[in-house]
Amino acid sequence: MASNSDSIYYVLMKIKRHPELIMMKRARYTNTVMIAIDDQLKIADANFYFPDLSLMVNRLSNDFVAKNEDLLDDYFAMTNSDQPIYHEVWVTTSHLPAKRAYLLELSYE
Repeated sequence: MASNSDSIYYVLMKIKRHPELIMMKRARYTNTVMIAIDDQLKIADANFYFPDLSLMVNRLSNDFVAKNEDLLDDYFAMTNSDQPIYHEVWVTTSHLPAKRAYLLELSYE
């Protein structure tokens, strides 16, 4: 299901503006970045978008990608690729209660 979630946008903007919230950041492969943030961050619909010990995988809608290209490019710069050429962005999220962290992974296809 394609998403243009306000909650995901909020999290991406919050991390960009407040990098001190980042507990872990890791480039994975050439097109993916994984970020963990403190689960004390207040997020609308957190139980839906960050399910406990489960993965939520969602393709960001084409409209969302087009409207937020600059923001997504900032996160793309955290991957191991040097060419920001992508058509789709997938977001995988989870809540890791034992680590007190929300996990967010962006994959650029």
